Amino acid sequence: QVQLVESGGGLVQPGGSLRLSCAASGFTFRYSTMMWYRQPPGKEREWVATIDSAVRTNDLDSMKDRFTISRDNAKNTVYLQMNSLKPEDTAVYYCYARIRGNDCWGQGTQVTVSS
Repeated sequence: QVQLVESGGGLVQPGGSLRLSCAASGFTFRYSTMMWYRQPPGKEREWVATIDSAVRTNDLDSMKDRFTISRDNAKNTVYLQMNSLKPEDTAVYYCYARIRGNDCWGQGTQVTVSS
């Protein structure tokens, strides 16, 4: 059974940093494309970053300059390092992978950027 479990969210002040983690199980992690999405309050879910043989990050709101996706295949974990956080980064952040033809999502972790 595929499982994606996010952690690391919380309340942070503007300009602060957080590192999100997504622990994966139930599939061959090291060969899988992993993604992060986010859903701001009252808005649609949006793509944040992808990692497979390459790294791609959404350049909306300068995420590309502030967010870094990485992975540790030995730990079956994908990370999202977020720096210089802004109030508009407030959202539920989700880990995603397409596994054996199925869309697999984690439960999400809340990130709130506020003073």
